[in-house]
Amino acid sequence: MLNFKALIQREYKNAYESAYDLPLKKQFSNPKIYTAKGDLSKRWYVYFSFRDPRTNRLKMQTPYYGSANTYKTKEERMAVLTVYRQIILKYLKLGYNPYLDNTDMHFDKIGSIQKDISKETEHATDLKSIKSNDSDESQMMTLEEAFSFDMTFKKKSLRDSSLRSYSSHLKVFRVWLEKHYNDINGINRINKKIVIGFLNHILQKTSARNRNNYRASLSSFFQLLEDNDIIEVNFVKKIKVLKSVPKVNKRYSKEEQKAIFSYLKENDELLLLYVKFVAYNFLRPIEVCRLKVGDIDLKQRTVSFIAKNSPFKRKRIPDVLFEELPDLRQYDKDALLFTRYGIGQHWDSSLESRRGYFTKRFSKVVKRKFNLDLEHTLYSFRHTYITKLYRGFLKDFPPHVAKGKLMHITGHSSMSALEKYLRNVDAELPEDYSSMLID
Repeated sequence: MLNFKALIQREYKNAYESAYDLPLKKQFSNPKIYTAKGDLSKRWYVYFSFRDPRTNRLKMQTPYYGSANTYKTKEERMAVLTVYRQIILKYLKLGYNPYLDNTDMHFDKIGSIQKDISKETEHATDLKSIKSNDSDESQMMTLEEAFSFDMTFKKKSLRDSSLRSYSSHLKVFRVWLEKHYNDINGINRINKKIVIGFLNHILQKTSARNRNNYRASLSSFFQLLEDNDIIEVNFVKKIKVLKSVPKVNKRYSKEEQKAIFSYLKENDELLLLYVKFVAYNFLRPIEVCRLKVGDIDLKQRTVSFIAKNSPFKRKRIPDVLFEELPDLRQYDKDALLFTRYGIGQHWDSSLESRRGYFTKRFSKVVKRKFNLDLEHTLYSFRHTYITKLYRGFLKDFPPHVAKGKLMHITGHSSMSALEKYLRNVDAELPEDYSSMLID
């Protein structure tokens, strides 16, 4: 039996829902972004709750992270997840229900959804009606649309040098597709067999290492499509990585070091200072090419730079290097530290071109003079002096302490990364074991 209050409440609910088509109980919570308190080593994602039809209670749904955790800075992850959050909220407001099949509703409303996605992803190509593995190719995203869609995101997430390499790999893949599969128009028509055929083509023409690089680029491409529900699965991840011989940068002997430094002091002091940033500060050649005058803090005696594994790093400049720097106060802070014209000049050239210039300059000035082989490079000075420093620490400290001190100087992101590096350059050699071989 209904009392008066219960009757009023029931009639109010019926009238409210009928008049406004809005339930009294909210069907979902606003999507939120979980950032693991800024810890980039943990997974970030968008999460929300939806009312479970069985219990009529809000229930946490499977978090969505897409490609967000492939980005290595807080700003990039937040940018990607913000877009995902906006898209999820848009879908929920349009009536999408995680407990139902939303296919029919999706195709009824996809036109307006695509327009919003294009705005939120800033310049993404308008998507046409998509349904994975649909036999009607007119409902698929075309190859051109897929590559354009992917490039919109990659331009915002990859550095210039990485973007050039990535774009080159996709361009080669597209040319190969046009030659061997020119009847394919929809991205959903590309399968694992086709990609394996392309990778075998690259392997036959080049090397296993280069083939693996192409595989990594294609996997990144198809992963973005999977994350955006354009394809069902990134099948490239199931294609094996081949064993390859890594590029070796030989260390210089003590005699070679002295001879090269002595020769450069007499013949090319700019190149000598460039080399010493690699040797004494353990910077990679491309990191040296990025340096600007303002990156050198003369008071703190530090250098700030963009590293391979971090968007920003700062290292102390050892006295042996700092004392050889010219008076940088006379130069524009926005000028490049190293240029073909000298210290602290403006040079309208890309990063890759600048690195190529100093690589060729080293080859012309040093490698020809000393008849060095291909494995002796600018990068070799980094290996040489890290090994020298580590073996110096081992004279006074046990290995684990020596590695701890070395890691603080070299800037490796973890102890395991440092130990792998030391193994690769043969920095750790056992003591003489002759006594164990003789009875």
